[in-house]
Amino acid sequence: MANDSMLKFVGREQVYPAKRAASDRADDFREIAERYAPPAAEDQAGRCSQCGVPYCSVHCPLHNHIPDWLRLTAEGRLREAYELSNATSTMPEICGRICPQDRLCEGNCVIEFSGHGAVTIGSVEKFITDTAWEEGWVEPLVPGPDRGQSVAVIGAGPAGLTAAEYLRVSGYEVHVYDRHDRAGGLLTYGIPGFKLEKPVVMRRVERLKAGGIVFHEGFAVGEDATLEELRRRHDAVLIATGVYKARNVDVDGAGANGVIAALDYLTASNRKSFGDTVEAFENGSLNAEGKNVVVIGGGDTAMDCVRTAIRQGAKSVKCLYRRDRANMPGSQREVANAEEEGAEFVWLSAPLGFEGGDTVTGVRAAKMRLGAPDASGRRAPEAEPGADHLLEADMVIKALGFDAEDLPSLFGTAELGVSRWGTVLVDGRTLMTSLDGVFAAGDIVRGASLVVWAIRDGRDVAKTMHQWLKARAKTGAREKVAA
Repeated sequence: MANDSMLKFVGREQVYPAKRAASDRADDFREIAERYAPPAAEDQAGRCSQCGVPYCSVHCPLHNHIPDWLRLTAEGRLREAYELSNATSTMPEICGRICPQDRLCEGNCVIEFSGHGAVTIGSVEKFITDTAWEEGWVEPLVPGPDRGQSVAVIGAGPAGLTAAEYLRVSGYEVHVYDRHDRAGGLLTYGIPGFKLEKPVVMRRVERLKAGGIVFHEGFAVGEDATLEELRRRHDAVLIATGVYKARNVDVDGAGANGVIAALDYLTASNRKSFGDTVEAFENGSLNAEGKNVVVIGGGDTAMDCVRTAIRQGAKSVKCLYRRDRANMPGSQREVANAEEEGAEFVWLSAPLGFEGGDTVTGVRAAKMRLGAPDASGRRAPEAEPGADHLLEADMVIKALGFDAEDLPSLFGTAELGVSRWGTVLVDGRTLMTSLDGVFAAGDIVRGASLVVWAIRDGRDVAKTMHQWLKARAKTGAREKVAA
């Protein structure tokens, strides 16, 4: 039964942590919102209605115990709130920052439906775990009793890091292989600092390293070792590479200088934030300073590009999207933040071609309208005849989503099964691929998704791998070469 600290949603207004002024935050890559301070976080947690069927948890991919740790927070029992939050998520402070709460937990909050405004779940989650780090409540990773078996994890993104942690806790020797020079995947190089400051990611990685997980950074599977060689070194292999192949726009001029992929652009910017020397940034090809920038796309990656360009000092920043605001896939909060910072959205517009020949000077776009629903149920955009228009552009960023890479070729393993979309085929129950002892998790199984699903996938595949490895140990481990 709820106590007197809860059900305050009628008399207590919804309040998010204050955002820094748009003019200030557009000048740096710091996170835009300050953290709650007690008792504000406790007050906001106390707005929870403690409903019998917690739709917030139902719609959370991790099924976090949200009402329970909200209640503990409202009662000032922050250490217990952290422990409960951490029980279902390996990265609660990261989810609190970058999960699309408006589409998941907060978007399905019962009091949101009643018109009182959702509980600010993400901001409270961020507050709980940041406090835990400051107070020293975040426990070191303690490996379980040694099982005498080793696991290779290919990919140090959220799915790979999550699986590595669970497997290490279960007593396995874990080696993480990643082609980048820092672990974290999109958390490190894809998501800008104004949404996720990099020390937040790096302290998680350092905790895993201190727990005995071995990281092989700058290691490209297929070049430094084939997948088959990793299979011989380890008892099991997990492929958790994510999807990085940028989707192209099939129009005239798509190969012109100045037309770039979103992830290339964001990676260069994040590397600069680390203090790296990035030649493509220094020579201007991946730097928006002084340029008229057009971003094509309506998802969260497009919002990241738009807001990064503003911080780099672009002359103008426009986002071109073929549907209207109500039908865009990205977060409405991100759109609002971008508009506050000076971005312009060109709704119901799609590129027809890029002007300028070898070097882009503009985007020729068609005016669109929404027609009949497509197979997904969304109204399909269709061009309005004779309504073309031209947007000036020195840089065009394609943020149209990602497809799976050709992993069989990349890894030198033609027998790795894939679907007709290029995603890795797995058994729905065991999450094993067509290769014995090789599992797969995350985006590569079903195409692009969000970080919170990747964390869930890493947790789930670690459980199935653990069961398989235990059964394999009873029949005798395969002979391995030294890692």
